[in-house]
Amino acid sequence: MKKTAAEPAAADRDAAGPRSLTRLLGLFNVLSTSPDGLSLADLNVTLESPKSSLLNLLRPLVADGYLIHSAGIYRLGPSIFRLAAGVMSAWNFPKIVRPFMEELGQLTGETVLLGVLNREAQVLTYVDIVDSPHPVRYQIPVGTTRPLYASASGRLLLAYADKAWRDGYLSTVEFTTKTAAPITRASLTRELERVRKDGLSVSIDWYSVGLSAVAAPVFDSEGRCIAALNIAGPTDRFRGDLENLKTMVKDVAARASEAVARVETIRPRQAVA
Repeated sequence: MKKTAAEPAAADRDAAGPRSLTRLLGLFNVLSTSPDGLSLADLNVTLESPKSSLLNLLRPLVADGYLIHSAGIYRLGPSIFRLAAGVMSAWNFPKIVRPFMEELGQLTGETVLLGVLNREAQVLTYVDIVDSPHPVRYQIPVGTTRPLYASASGRLLLAYADKAWRDGYLSTVEFTTKTAAPITRASLTRELERVRKDGLSVSIDWYSVGLSAVAAPVFDSEGRCIAALNIAGPTDRFRGDLENLKTMVKDVAARASEAVARVETIRPRQAVA
């Protein structure tokens, strides 16, 4: 049967039909686990989708910033991270912790960040931030990601991850992000042991010269580390008051954990009632 002008091509129907929604989610999922990106040929094989249909899906995503296309490789773009941050902000957990973040910001005067582990992409994602009032401060947008090995919060989440996953990460990680302090598998393993022993992750000029941070775990009702609460700011301000800062971060994170556990304990009772 001859196609009329009003009849869309098969690839156009695929890009606009219900299957495209599943394909879109699959696309984001695949790219979230491929930090180096994927080519059209890779996506064609992984998603088992015709290249023509994929191109119809990819082009508007690149145009709107949801994907970045460079040198034949597709990567997640800034728009999808903003969307992900918006979704995460609707999640109730950050709302429970937010008052504690604000308190910690008032106590320390530094920027306070809440980070969670993305196991698939093997990165830390900051899901909530309270900026320091100082004119000179650490400032990044919600949704920013960091390699686990490169930041205080990332190393803390890695230290408290289950041993099998952590060992797998340590055996395969490649240190592609340059940090001020050189990192090796041996030095990272020793640092993770120290973090678990101290219950804190401290970074002084580690990620970048002049930047310091202190992170403590936030636990759920079953004792699992579900987030890292940390402060970050100029090293000059941290050096003179490091012990006090460590105490404040650890104390506020412990009370945030208690609040999370209380909410998790109350909710099942409410559901039964």
